[in-house]
Amino acid sequence: MDTKNVLVIEDDSAITELLTIHLADLGCKVVSEKNGQNGLTRAVDSAFDLIILDVMLPGLNGMEVCRKIRQTDRQTPIMMLTARSEEIDKVMGLETGADDYLTKPFSVREFIARVRVIFRRAEEKGRYSTPMAPQIRIAGLEIDVDKRKVVLHGERIELSPREFELIVLLASNPGRSYSRKQLLSLVWGYDFEGYEHTVNTHINRLRGKIEADASNPSFVLTTWGIGYRFNEDL
Repeated sequence: MDTKNVLVIEDDSAITELLTIHLADLGCKVVSEKNGQNGLTRAVDSAFDLIILDVMLPGLNGMEVCRKIRQTDRQTPIMMLTARSEEIDKVMGLETGADDYLTKPFSVREFIARVRVIFRRAEEKGRYSTPMAPQIRIAGLEIDVDKRKVVLHGERIELSPREFELIVLLASNPGRSYSRKQLLSLVWGYDFEGYEHTVNTHINRLRGKIEADASNPSFVLTTWGIGYRFNEDL
């Protein structure tokens, strides 16, 4: 495995030291920050192969750091760490753009296994590094992949990073049905067993922005019993 650059944003020095030791065993070069704002600055100013982000941070909490990173960077994998275990916290973490979510206390073996999966999937997919088409135009909907710009009937539509990736994937493959689990893997980049409803939430938000009638969509259709597809008849 090539050397990976990892940013750890964690205010607990003991946890940072533990993670640094085991990441080094994986051939990773680690830098760390204890403050959320400082971690955000480091994340946007430098290139990393993985960001490990604690939720409870001084200065700026991890959810907000993740959200701000995703405003400009949709590719760098983010693993969130937290002492919380409630499902709502996990869903919030995933919806702000995290790629994985690990609850403290966690085993070193599980941490290493998840890091390896993240690295392997990032290498295998190169998420959208070579998009099927740099520009997509269908029935008044225009998508500029490189500029991350969506225009509908001449009006720009503001989408979240995940909403944008969903519409790019679906519109690049009209007529092809994707299960919720497939969309989690392809767009979020990880298998979140049991979090398929996160996909539903993002699809509903996407429809609310691009459909004339979200209850009777013309672009993003439901394939009953499977998941979703982009209308091939437009």
